[in-house]
Amino acid sequence: MAALLLLERLSPLERAVFVLCEVFGFGFGEVAAAVGRSEAACRQLAVRARRHMDAGRARFAADRQEREELAGRFFAAFREGDVAGLRELPAADVQMVGDSGGKAPLWGTGVFGAENVARMLAAFVARFILIGGLVEPHEVNGQPGAIFRDRDGRIVNTLTLDISDGQIQTIRAVINPDKLRHLGPVADAWAVVRETNRARRPQN
Repeated sequence: MAALLLLERLSPLERAVFVLCEVFGFGFGEVAAAVGRSEAACRQLAVRARRHMDAGRARFAADRQEREELAGRFFAAFREGDVAGLRELPAADVQMVGDSGGKAPLWGTGVFGAENVARMLAAFVARFILIGGLVEPHEVNGQPGAIFRDRDGRIVNTLTLDISDGQIQTIRAVINPDKLRHLGPVADAWAVVRETNRARRPQN
């Protein structure tokens, strides 16, 4: 995916020359005939394309490292129930959305704004951990995120963070069991939520 994104930054000719040379291994004579340019021009195009790709990889790696560091800070604050820490990382207009497929609990139509998202997450995780729940930071669909498991290790949901401009723009929760089964055994999310909600109440 990263390579495809980087290729989109090349001009059409640079992209054609780069793919024919680097991916298919064609010689410059064959490439020149294919793109209708001289061999010398193709060599120059290949040099420029490699330079753009190398520069793009460096930027992509830096962006990826920044996202991972921000996600690490977010999930550290999340596990500690640190409202202040959770509030400072998302954008002011962050939104949290969920996909339940109608087969699991859902947070209404979403939660909006850094303050609301921070307070909701902090309150939830404190109770979730109290009942033995686990939050495992994990890359999900190529994005920084986490897998939530019940006390028996079954998957409750996943969470992914859309990060750009040094802030979390969107938090996406997948709770639909049909979209989680490929990760392993899936928990009864309804039962987990009921138990989590009861954990708020003082125990006699």
